[in-house]
Amino acid sequence: MKKDLKPIDMSSVTTYPLQDRINKVSVNDFATLADSEMDISPFLQSLPKILKGQDFLELIDKIVTAYRRKKAVIVMMGGHVIKCGLSPLLIALAKQGIITGFVFNGASSIHDFEIALIGETSEDVSAYLQTGQFGMWEETGRLMNNAIQNAANTGIGMGEALGKLLIEMDAPHNAYSLLAAGIQHDIPITVHVAIGTDIIHQHPSANGAAIGEASFTDFRLLTQLVTQLEDGGVVLNFGSAVILPEVFLKALTIARNLGHTVSHFTAADFDMNQQYRPLENVVKRPTEMGGKGWTFTGHHELMIPLLVQGIKSRL
Repeated sequence: MKKDLKPIDMSSVTTYPLQDRINKVSVNDFATLADSEMDISPFLQSLPKILKGQDFLELIDKIVTAYRRKKAVIVMMGGHVIKCGLSPLLIALAKQGIITGFVFNGASSIHDFEIALIGETSEDVSAYLQTGQFGMWEETGRLMNNAIQNAANTGIGMGEALGKLLIEMDAPHNAYSLLAAGIQHDIPITVHVAIGTDIIHQHPSANGAAIGEASFTDFRLLTQLVTQLEDGGVVLNFGSAVILPEVFLKALTIARNLGHTVSHFTAADFDMNQQYRPLENVVKRPTEMGGKGWTFTGHHELMIPLLVQGIKSRL
């Protein structure tokens, strides 16, 4: 049986117009930045200085201090953060120079790209899986895979290539896109994928070699970003349970192997449930040489706006 087993030919895969898809998420429901004059400092100071109440206030102070000292603040994020409509808040922090780099998994890049393109994302997986249509959306696959091929051809990372394409296209909803914002405001965004995990890998236009090359370039760029965490930087993980904590740990290892101490920084994980890899690979192990790590459990659509407004109030 093994002798007869050959990779399936994907050239005949059928794709469908993105405009025909029913989506669950629209920019019409995205978060908006609260009035710049709103000050929630009194509310934050009213929190009990016990357990997570104290930890949350201390994390805000660490981020604000990092910003004032021009230290790195790196945000790693899973796709759910974008589907919860939080991009405008993170873009605002990036524009202000508070966030100095974003780290995506494949899902984050896809949801962000679709938001820029059509102002909507998040299909009904169960419904489309039954008909073989799940993920088979023409524009998403073709445009993103073309950008990734271009990244491999020119030696740039996947995040940069996707953002540049959105800017070149003048995508109608670029104001809501982190990828586009990265190009517009010179903020690095790296994308880290596992081949076979993302819908664009199902398309005839997918090239595994290009995907690997572009994502590996971003891995090396992330490692350079990680070297900047030394002595006061902050790394935040929003909702990536496996891929980004694993990638971060390897990037940190390379940085230290090359002679960068990368210690005395702050790490925090935000998610609806606490998972093994973020706890060990982001919060605990990396800060054992000096620094501090915390976990915060709660829904992104509540916790991240609270964190962002807390930071803005302190500034």
